[in-house]
Amino acid sequence: MSEAGAPSQQPFTPEVPATRAGRTLSWAARHWAATLALMCLALWLPGILSLPPIDRDESRFAQSSRQMLESHDFVNIEFGHVPRYKKPAGVYWLQAATTAIAGLGDHGHIWTYRLASLFGGIGAVLLCFWCARAFAVPEVSWLAAAMMGTSFLLTAESTMATTDAVQLACLMGAMGVLLRVYLAAHGGPAVRTRLVLIGWAAFAAGILVKGPVVPAVCAVTIVALVAWGRGEWRWLKALRPLLGVALVLAIVLPWGIAILFASHGAFYEQSLGQDFAAKLASGQESHGAWPGYYLLLATLTLWPAILFVLPAIGAAVGRLQDPATRFLIAWAGASWLMIEAVPTKLPNYILPAYPPIAMLAALWVLWPRVWEAPRWQRALDYAAAVQFVLVALALSAAPMLARRYGLDSGFAEAATGVAVAGLVAAILAAVLYLRRARVAAFLSAALAALVFYPTIAALAAPRMETIWVSPRAAALVGKYAKRGDPPVAAAGYIEPSLMFALGSETRLTDGAGAADAGAYQGGLALIEDSERPAFLAHLAELETDAAPLGQLTGLNYTRGRAVHITLYRVTPTHDVTLPPAE
Repeated sequence: MSEAGAPSQQPFTPEVPATRAGRTLSWAARHWAATLALMCLALWLPGILSLPPIDRDESRFAQSSRQMLESHDFVNIEFGHVPRYKKPAGVYWLQAATTAIAGLGDHGHIWTYRLASLFGGIGAVLLCFWCARAFAVPEVSWLAAAMMGTSFLLTAESTMATTDAVQLACLMGAMGVLLRVYLAAHGGPAVRTRLVLIGWAAFAAGILVKGPVVPAVCAVTIVALVAWGRGEWRWLKALRPLLGVALVLAIVLPWGIAILFASHGAFYEQSLGQDFAAKLASGQESHGAWPGYYLLLATLTLWPAILFVLPAIGAAVGRLQDPATRFLIAWAGASWLMIEAVPTKLPNYILPAYPPIAMLAALWVLWPRVWEAPRWQRALDYAAAVQFVLVALALSAAPMLARRYGLDSGFAEAATGVAVAGLVAAILAAVLYLRRARVAAFLSAALAALVFYPTIAALAAPRMETIWVSPRAAALVGKYAKRGDPPVAAAGYIEPSLMFALGSETRLTDGAGAADAGAYQGGLALIEDSERPAFLAHLAELETDAAPLGQLTGLNYTRGRAVHITLYRVTPTHDVTLPPAE
């Protein structure tokens, strides 16, 4: 074909190069489940086992799941003594289950709660392979799944005890079925009712994990496809909507009704009427940003697949008549626009739009050479290479930058030495990419990720003492705690990780509240400098004393400010009435 590109309506057969890289890819694709799962474990498990509890969402999820185990109440969701009515119970159940099994009776290790995200992330990667197999050969499917698995964003979400990795697995199950139904309407094989119902079950599981996100992504994709098809919607009948909706209700309603009565309606008022509505109305919790935020952030969050994304999208524009390409662009484009339009912006929100981008990128890696893009599109190749190398340089420098936050110089030098090896692999990937050895370029880029991510997550980050205030505070408490002490009171520094580190009965309050608790029951109090005047003043009013035992300094990274905490032992007076716990 000429450089103008191949006719968009003509299908193509991907070309697996007859090179060592090509043979390696074909071997990996034949053993796709094992190779992808092992890759994910190598990328994510070091951080899962090494990182302390992270503020704030991870610690809130883990602590609430811990309290489910302690209370044996698997309907209501609480953090401390306060209802946590923001997300449904699905992830809390999974985290409680993994902790009950892996914790062997000990509920205080954060890694057991992270196993739910690990399994969700692996499931999402394997389902990405399955989705791509609806229209592509195994080599393309393996590349797509590997691009998702090595992505910076999915690595982060699969390492933390939050919802997004599990939500992505649910989404992939639902969208994989929707994709097959759409392709069946355009000449593909028919989809069995059993598979359709599995898709609806995944849809229902997505609701139980994160409420409206999976339904919203499916809905905007369908709207985009129907609009693209000039109003043609009859292919949706193959989804068996009446049967599917009945199955969704059968899965979701039992807990939905139970929480309605357990919370007296407060769950729906807070989760939909306050939390979800606030995200749509304005930038919630100082997380607002202008549209385009995710586009700028994609250079990092889609790394290392970002090396292939720009030229892949450029090539896909020439193949819009291909049903699979059209579906992927509708999925990526509609969900991206929807997420960009939401005023509240967090990096993880864009994750549902990344699988179709990874599939388009994988298709382009094995794009037949006879269908090369026009010469002007080579500019996209160089732009992608620049994006890729810039992030690689930042990742290689991260261990040395971590010295500012308490990383020992010896560990910083060791981690930097390992990270340099990742930088070499990344530069090699960029060179191979510009030489059009695309498969070898991705394998080298994946190797760079396998070096960078565990080095940062397991070797450098856990030893940045300055930012891990809660584990150090817990160690300080452990040093001075006595048998029979009441739960610790904390004021000023009240991050969720502190409650996870000290236990569910920890009292997170203000200076006056900590003084009341100490005067009533005695024991230990962790007081940050901002609340120390109020704490000491109220103790004087209550005519009781507090003796300082130790102190620590650090950085509250969620607020971006330094903290100085003093541990006190308070002498109780029994004529004080303790106010209700918060």
